[in-house]
Amino acid sequence: MAATLIAVVVALAIGHLLPDLAAGIRQHGWYDNWLRWLNAQFPEDSFWRGRFGITLALVVPLLAVGLMQLALDKSLWGFVGLLFDIIVLFYCWGPRDLDLDVAAVLDAPDAATRHAAAAHLWPPNGTVRLDGGALIEAVFRNALRRWFGVLFWFWVLGPFGALLYRLSVLAAERDEDMLPSDTSEGARTWLAILEWPVSQLMTLSLALVGNFDAVVGAWRDLGKPSLLLNNGLLEAAARASVRSEIAEEVGDYSESGIPTATALVEVFGELPELRDAISLVWRILILWLAIIALFVIAGWVA
Repeated sequence: MAATLIAVVVALAIGHLLPDLAAGIRQHGWYDNWLRWLNAQFPEDSFWRGRFGITLALVVPLLAVGLMQLALDKSLWGFVGLLFDIIVLFYCWGPRDLDLDVAAVLDAPDAATRHAAAAHLWPPNGTVRLDGGALIEAVFRNALRRWFGVLFWFWVLGPFGALLYRLSVLAAERDEDMLPSDTSEGARTWLAILEWPVSQLMTLSLALVGNFDAVVGAWRDLGKPSLLLNNGLLEAAARASVRSEIAEEVGDYSESGIPTATALVEVFGELPELRDAISLVWRILILWLAIIALFVIAGWVA
């Protein structure tokens, strides 16, 4: 647990303070080359070109990291293992700093610059939208894939889990010219399985740090989804929570005599949904880190 807490703090600090260094280290071209090599080796109707073919792309790098994790776990009283944990988590985090990407959108001086900055919140070749609901979903989707998915699986399985999640995301986001269609579909299904527990925990955390009633209302409106993959609960809960946050803030300013329009534009800025979305994401991360810290303290006391 202590390794998890230290590694997350280091990953956040370096990514925020030294984004160019982080971007230079978090390169995944080797994995793209690996996928292309696999794609060139196997003929039609082979295992690689089926729904479970993505396991071939995952097993080799994961085996190497898993063996190193086991070998370094107890060496030098865990110091080398801790260093390995930090390196792997830092590599798997991001790859871009979510805070800086959101700030670039909020601080953009014109529409063209804002659109270009917002493109970093969408997958390659994705359609960029600047309406409030789309921006909220983009922030939470990026938080899931840049932060919480990596953190959760690192917490559960250590460096092996962090790399498992990052490579699964990379495979699921690749175009079909790099992966066969059935392999790509299998990769997306596998990623949905990995993300299901993370998105449920994020939704629960959102209810705790945001508006509980808004999250429960979104859950009911969706028909109380439970075990369905990609059930959209996190996105719906995020939209409802941000709307509730803005409504409360507008109400506070209205009571003070400031007109609603003035409050929205002059006080909240042009994209209040985006600002509140990143604020809620940070609250969730702080809650998760606080829980990890409690486990660490409990371990020391015990």
